[in-house]
Amino acid sequence: MKAHVVFATITGNNEDVADIVTEGLEDLGVDVEESEISQTDAQDLEDADICVVCAYTYNEGHLPEEGLDFFEDLADLDLSGKVFGVAGSGDEFYGEFFNTAVDDFIAQFKKTNATQGSDGIKINLEPDEKDIATLDTFAQSLVDSYKSLKK
Repeated sequence: MKAHVVFATITGNNEDVADIVTEGLEDLGVDVEESEISQTDAQDLEDADICVVCAYTYNEGHLPEEGLDFFEDLADLDLSGKVFGVAGSGDEFYGEFFNTAVDDFIAQFKKTNATQGSDGIKINLEPDEKDIATLDTFAQSLVDSYKSLKK
């Protein structure tokens, strides 16, 4: 099994989220590539079985500026037979706009025919011990979903 974890971060929190997901997947025997969103072509996900995006929400519900091309190109892919998951760190200060990038990326992935392997994960600020456990469960769900898909 191969996974690709893509992250966008300003504060470092989403890189932490990506690192935790990557480690969780590796602990489950998955070969993982991790990359920053501006350094990643959406087409790179075609080489993975499990596709993960960890992105922040900017201001009032805006996607990461450096990830807009990736986001737009994602909708053009056919990721049938692959599993996706989306997680992100944000700030609850933004109320209704808290981590809306997670929802936006889920909607975009659904256009690719990929299978959603877990609910989106929204973390407030820096991941704590509880969040790490949640992200480990997230990684397990992605692996389980992929295995179920391949039966």
